[in-house]
Amino acid sequence: MNPSLTPPPHPRNTGVLGFGQYRPSRVVTNDDLSKLVDTSDEWITSRVGIKERRYADDDETIVAMSVAAGADAIKAAGLSAADIDLVIVSSCSLETPLPGAAPEVAYQLGANAPGAYDLNAACAGFCYSLAAADQAIRTGASERALVIGVEKLSQWVDHTDRSTSIIFADGAGAAVLAASPEQGISPVVWGSAGDKPEAIIARRRDTKLEMDGRAVFRWATTDIRDQLTRICDAAGITLRDVDAFVPHQANTRIIDAMLRGQDFRDDVVVARDIEYAGNTSSASVPLAVCALADTGHITSGDKVLTIGFGAGLTFAGQIFVMP
Repeated sequence: MNPSLTPPPHPRNTGVLGFGQYRPSRVVTNDDLSKLVDTSDEWITSRVGIKERRYADDDETIVAMSVAAGADAIKAAGLSAADIDLVIVSSCSLETPLPGAAPEVAYQLGANAPGAYDLNAACAGFCYSLAAADQAIRTGASERALVIGVEKLSQWVDHTDRSTSIIFADGAGAAVLAASPEQGISPVVWGSAGDKPEAIIARRRDTKLEMDGRAVFRWATTDIRDQLTRICDAAGITLRDVDAFVPHQANTRIIDAMLRGQDFRDDVVVARDIEYAGNTSSASVPLAVCALADTGHITSGDKVLTIGFGAGLTFAGQIFVMP
């Protein structure tokens, strides 16, 4: 007789306990870029809505920025690193493919040999990682998880290419998730468009990032825009119940197009961290959440709709309750 496997414990609720961030100290303005490439502050602002972005210095590595953001999130959650039993690092800009960053990040934070792995879903990575952590906690595989989105895209960009150099930037954002009396994260809505792999691509390490901006814009403003109602349906609420909309900070024209015709309330808060942070790929969602919280635009209990979308092409989104 074959013994049956032990089933997972009864599904539990999951909530976000705290967010954290790390923004590199070096500020790069549009005027700075105009010295390297044929552009101007007016041109960049009108096209993508960015006024400045952050570039990491040599010592601000993927691991270092992850540790700083992770420690900030753990502190905000009222925990210590020893309480964390799962670390997920989302990034598409590691300098080398092996090893992943998560085990070293966990070690440097002082976590006690937790589960640790990297996830690469480009600009959708943080939302995919939230879903992975949520499901690990719901099924009993984890008690408290740290999710980090981190990028150092300045080392992957050709700074003479106006199509990419004006957009991408560096930084890290993080969140701590744990079992909760009430469900604080909705089921994830995700999908992909694998027929467009070259819309955003870095072919090899000795090449730079390439992007077909028009293809990405069309996809984001049609297919991705239509996912917002699906995300609300999965959460059992409507767009009218959403307090804040935090999409991936791709560019302001995409954000504006996603909002057009949607049934949000007039007072819904919309993240526009891209203006001073640039496009930080998997770090953009948690950084934008932190910016809204720091300025008092969102507070505890608010329902936040977020969606990440990017290279692959791939997307993921969910709603969470602000801690």
